[in-house]
This record gives sequence, C-alpha cells and structure tokens, in this order.
Amino acid sequence: MFRTALRNVLAHKARLLMTVLAVMLGVAFVSGTLIFSDTLHNAFRQQSGKGLEKVAVGINDYGTPADAAEQRPGISQAQLTKIATVPGADNVTGSVEGFAGAADRDGKLIAQGWSNKGGNFYPGKDGKDWRYAFPGGHGPANSGEIALDTRTAEKGGYKVGDKIRIATNRPVKEYTLSGVFTTDQGTVNSGGSLVLFDNRTAQELFLKPGFFSSATVTAEPGTEQGALQDAIVPLVSKDATVQTGKQLGDAEEKVVAESTKTLTQILLGFAGIALFVGVFLISNTFTMLVAQRTRELALMRAVGASRKQITRSILAEAGIVGLIASVIGFAIGMGMAAGLGPVMDAMDAQLPSGPLVIGVTPVLASLAVGVLITMFAAWLPARRAAKIPPVAAMNSVHATPSMKSLVVRNVIGAIITAIGAVTVVGGAAVGKETGRLLIGGGAFLALIGIIILIPLLSRPVIALVRPLLHRVFKISGKLAGLNSVRNPRRTGATASALAIGLTLVTGLTVLGVTMGQAIDKQTTDVVTADYMVNMANGSSLDKSVVETLARTKGVAAVSPQQFGSLKGAGDTYQDAVGVTPGDVEKVLKLPVVNGSLSPLARGEVAVDEKTAKAEGYRVGQTLDLAYEDGKKTKLTIGGIYGRNEFVSGMLIDTKLLTAHSQDPPTYSVYVAMDGGPSAANEQTLVDSLGKNPAIVFMDSADIRNVFGGVVNQMLNIMYGLLAMALVIAVLGVVNTLAMSVFERQQEIGMLRAIGLARTKVKTMIRLEAVVISVFGAVVGVVLGTFLAWAIGQTIKDQVVGYSLVIPWDRIGIFLLLAGVVGVLAAMWPARSAARLNMLSAIKAE
Repeated sequence: MFRTALRNVLAHKARLLMTVLAVMLGVAFVSGTLIFSDTLHNAFRQQSGKGLEKVAVGINDYGTPADAAEQRPGISQAQLTKIATVPGADNVTGSVEGFAGAADRDGKLIAQGWSNKGGNFYPGKDGKDWRYAFPGGHGPANSGEIALDTRTAEKGGYKVGDKIRIATNRPVKEYTLSGVFTTDQGTVNSGGSLVLFDNRTAQELFLKPGFFSSATVTAEPGTEQGALQDAIVPLVSKDATVQTGKQLGDAEEKVVAESTKTLTQILLGFAGIALFVGVFLISNTFTMLVAQRTRELALMRAVGASRKQITRSILAEAGIVGLIASVIGFAIGMGMAAGLGPVMDAMDAQLPSGPLVIGVTPVLASLAVGVLITMFAAWLPARRAAKIPPVAAMNSVHATPSMKSLVVRNVIGAIITAIGAVTVVGGAAVGKETGRLLIGGGAFLALIGIIILIPLLSRPVIALVRPLLHRVFKISGKLAGLNSVRNPRRTGATASALAIGLTLVTGLTVLGVTMGQAIDKQTTDVVTADYMVNMANGSSLDKSVVETLARTKGVAAVSPQQFGSLKGAGDTYQDAVGVTPGDVEKVLKLPVVNGSLSPLARGEVAVDEKTAKAEGYRVGQTLDLAYEDGKKTKLTIGGIYGRNEFVSGMLIDTKLLTAHSQDPPTYSVYVAMDGGPSAANEQTLVDSLGKNPAIVFMDSADIRNVFGGVVNQMLNIMYGLLAMALVIAVLGVVNTLAMSVFERQQEIGMLRAIGLARTKVKTMIRLEAVVISVFGAVVGVVLGTFLAWAIGQTIKDQVVGYSLVIPWDRIGIFLLLAGVVGVLAAMWPARSAARLNMLSAIKAE
C-alpha cells in the first residue's frame, strides 16, 4: 500500500502542488519563527555574557525613597573604597547612568530617543576603565569632554577633537570629543548610543556627586564569587542588592527568555492561523482527488483491499506530501529567519546581532507540524473513500454526499454556531477580562459552526447574485452561478479559508478604526494648545523648561503636566497633577462636570469624576492632606472634571506642588502661541530652549499622529502577519478551480462543441472564482464585525469616547480585493479550461 501511495503522489503531483505550497508556507512560518527566536535568544545571551564575563559581584543601590527621613542617593565613594580592600577584590568600578543624546551636524539626535544613554568613565589606577576599549583618543578627563561609541561617532561623522552638542534632561551643552570606544554593553551592541562623561560630571547630571547607582567587582584569580559576595554584603546598605556574576547572568537569561517568549508566542499564533486555513485547502484537495479516483479505489477494494488499507493508503499519500512540503518549508523558514535580522535593523528595532542558530526543536517541530497537519486534513476524505462500496463506486465517477449526511452536518453546525453566538453576546454583557475570555471561546465555536454551515449558506447567498450574473454576463454568468453551488461542500471549504482570514482582518480593522477615532476625538476635543513639548526619550523635562517657555516672546499660555502625590487619611495617596492656574484652561479643554478650574488660582484643587465618585467628593469639600515633604494642609475642592485620555488625578497649582516636592517629574508642557501654530512660532520655541535636539515640539497634527499612529502601526503589523493565511486562502481558490476544471473536462468539452467560445469559458471560470471569493469575504466581514462589536463592549469603559465605527470604505476595499483575488486565482484554471481539446475532453472519463 505504501508503494501504491507513492505512485499516486507521483501520478498526481500537479494536482497536489497547491497542497504542497500551503503546507510549505505554514511550515516556513513556524520554522522561521522558532529559528529566529533561538537566534535572538542566543544573541541576547552572548551579549549579556560578554558584559558580565569579568564580573564577580554586582551591586545595585537606587537609594532611599523621596519621603525617607534620611536621604541616600545610592552607593557612596567611601563604600566603594572599603569594598576595594576586601580580600580577593581586584577592581571596583562604580556606575551611574541616565539619558544623554548626541546631535548630528543638522541638530537631530543620532540615535532613537529611548536608546540614547549616558554613563560615567571610571578610570582605575592605570587610567583605564576595563569596560571600554579606545581605538582612538582617550576617556573624558574633565567636564568639557565626552567620549562616544564608535558606531554613533561614525553615524554623526565625528572624529576626536570635534565639538558635539549633547542633550540631557538639562539644557543642551557643547563638549569636545576626547575619544571613541568599543564595549560589550548591551545598549551599544543593540544599536543604541552611549555618551561617556567624566566621573563627577556624570554624577551631577544623573544622580549626585560622590554617589553611584551600581558597581561591579572583578576578582583576583582563585577567588570564589560566593565568598566575595559574603564579604561585600556588610559594607553596603541593607537596601542594596548584591549578586554574584553567575546570579546576574541567570537573571539576565531569565529576562531574555521572557522577552523572546512573548514574541515567539505571537508569531506562532499567526503561524497557527495560516496552518488552520491550510487545513481547508488540503482537505479540499484530497476530497476532490478521492472523488476523481473512485473507480481506482473501488477496484482496489474489489481485489481485496480492506477499508483500513484504503484509509492508510490515502493517509500515506498525505504523509509523503506533508514530508516533502515540510522539508522545503523548513529551508524557506531558515531563509526567512536569516532575513528578519536585516529587516529589524532597517526598522531600527535595536536588536543584537548573532549567528543563525538551528536547533533540534525547530527541525522536529517543522516536520511534525507539516506531516501531522496534512494527515489530519486528509483523514476525513480518506475515511469517506474507505466507506464507498466497491459496486456503487464502480458505477459512477462521482459519489455525491447523501442527504442524511448534509442534514446532520447542518444541524451540528447550527447548534455549535448558536452556542458560540450566545457565548459571545454573554461575554460582551459581562465585560472586562472575564468577558473577553468568554468572547474568545465563543468566537472559536462560532467560527467552527459557520465553517460547518457554510455549504448550507452558500446556496441562498449565491442565489442572490445569480440573476445579476445572468443579466450582465449572459450564459457565462448563468453557468458560473450554477457551478458555484453545484458542490456546496467544495464551495464551502474554499470560501471558509477566505472567511477565516477576513474575519480576523475585519475584526482588527473595526476595532483599530474605532480606537483611532476615539483617540483622535480626545486629541482634538481636549488638547487646545498649539504645541505639546516632550523629551524624545519620554523622560522628565528639566524644571527650567517651563520657566524659559513662560518668558519666551509670543507665548500666550504655558502649563506643565507635573506629577506628584498627596497623602490622605489612613495612609492613602492621591495622584496630584501640577498645572498653571489660568493658563491650563487655555491649553486643555477639560470637561468640567461641577464647579470650575478657576479656583486653582486660589490654592484650591480639582478632582477627576472617577475619583470623586469613588471617594464621595463634592465641590466645596475640604480635604485633610499632606504633601510629599510631610507638611499637612487643608485643600478645598473647587471643581470636578470629566474623564479624558490626557489628564487624571487631583489638579493643583504647580507652585504648591514644587514647593513641597523634590523635583516632581514633568513629562509634558502645553504651550499656546500668539497667532497659533506656525513654522516661525515653532522655531521661536526651539531657539528659546537652546535648540535642544532631545526636546520634541508637537502640534495638534503631530499629537494625533503619535497617539493614533500606534494603532495604525499595530494594524499594519497584524495585516502583515495575516498575509500568509490570506495567501494560502488564495491558493485554495486556485486549487479548487484547477481541480474542478480537470473534473469537468467532459462537460467543458461539450460546451465548447456546442458553440461556447473560449472567451466565455474563461469568463465562466473567472466568475466562479469571484463568486466563491466574495462569498467567503462577506461571511468573514459579517463575523469579524460581530466579534469586534463584542470586544468593544468589554473595553468601552476603559476608552474615553468609545463608539463603534464601521469603516465602510475599508470593508468595501476588502470585498473588492476579494473579487480581484478571484480573478487572479482563476487565470491559470481559466486558461487551462479554454485550451482543452474538445474531442479529447468529450471522450475523457
């Protein structure tokens, strides 16, 4: 039977081509994901291993909380001096780091905002810092010098001795480049930028003179890390963390594993979708092959082959096809994994580089997935083939499904669909995380139910367009409509693949557009400022920024968004937001529910509606609170404002907050200008802050793009990941039409013999493809919209201004593209049908 299976694969290799392609693409996705994940994991591990290679003990001490009675910024120089005297300690290096970005000659940051780092050069007795190697120049020796990593210096076109503008959280300053260096630190190896300052300057910028946030200790030969760790622990604060180099490496390994695990799971999820879609193509292929070979299979039964042997023979064919496709898919997957690195680099993903890692797991997983998926999809066709009685099969080329089997299928499909729909609606009613879990389970059941029911749905849905096809395309349209519903199982299986893809695409699109419009509405309704000012890396702005902007000519209003906290009764804390009274109303249009924001100028506060309801606050109520420095105060509520996406918490005059807090962080400053936003006004603001490349000025359009752009970017990524599933669905349409043409050779030959022109034959096949494709797309669009509505019900309380939006324009494009896909998919089958020899086709069996 195995020889028979192998012979059949070779005999029908053309008809099995699409199955091979579908499995190959799915396996390529799986193997590429696993190989890329292993490669990335290995690169991260090597990177962290190099950085910790010489470290025997690592110390981290981020100081005491801001409200502690005794302030301690971190590890003191005195503590490092004591650690250096511990027996076995070879070299003790203190570290302090923060944000620092080098500007290019056009005044722009060389690296992405968040990947710009600054650190200290800590020379030992020999004047060198073991963490850095200098191929040119030397480490910074005074407050006017800096050193750059070689990659950043090359990008900026800088050489030793050049003047470079360096941006930090303080005003921008010009430094002399003392040297360029290489290092094994992850920031640089991942494509980021590192600026080194001399020791004291780095401490002044990022912490406090005389203190470090961390330290590393190298050991003399023969010293055990554990013994060195035990000796160091008593010399540092009880809040400090002291770990051996091995413990640090294990911790890094765990972080790396977790970070790559999430990415792998997401990619494998989409690979699973692609394979799930491929199941329908494979099943359809083997169903049609079995139907076309009923006489051959019946003859085998007649000469003594058992049902089990027939089943095993077809499953063996599927296994051979799956194995071939898996091997090819694995090779393509290796290429995909190798190509993902350069793609990520082009997108500035800041990932470490390393050699391609091909482990045992990707190989076994790829072969297992490809073979098992193909055999699973072929199991039902094989089972049906084994059930055909030899005599009945010998009488007819095609064995049509019994009415009883179709009725049972429709009943089962209706029950599963109903259970799924009820579960989805129930999840929408429950809401939150529980509701989303219910919707996920219900969506799966509803999708399975629709797939089972789709042959039943095909007849009435396609019947709606048959008159139009007949009217516009005459006999070709009429024949295409009839052929589309001739075999509902086949039409359903083909349409199901497209329906699954369009369900996901439509659901994501509806949710994405709805979220985008909600965010866009919040941006335009709440932010009335001409500009929003932020740091490029998302860190806090220096307090001088607000003062400088307020003094700038042409500025009509300026208000920071400053963060702090106020302590209430029972050790409860209220989030406080410092704003400028009078100006905040000019830059932010907060929806006031009760009272007003004007009492802020009198030292009163305003609270958000959610907090007011939760705590029972009302306008005019006086609260007993305490500032961060411990000073108690009584603050009166002057207003209550509604929910929005930009501001929440207790609004308070920024002067009160800064007077009792130690440098409260300011992440955004809102500015209104005389004359509104313009190139001249923006340049005025840029000049006022010393042309700091780390400070970003965004007008209303930029703000919308930043917040709404995240949604669009996520949608584009999802579309890209779903593309594989849609490609497989298209292959399914091509496969169905090609095999249908082969199966209907005699019929097509007869049509040609009685006068149907080749062009009309082509039109007939193309229209069949369009009808099937659009039918699958319609089912997917309806189901996707339903699921998007349900998920939206669970998140509408968390998204201000959420209101379901049906993007009819995009849905129209999806349906149009489905039709185009049908036309393209029919090119080869239509050409084959039109070129059939009439006489040969008529006498073919």
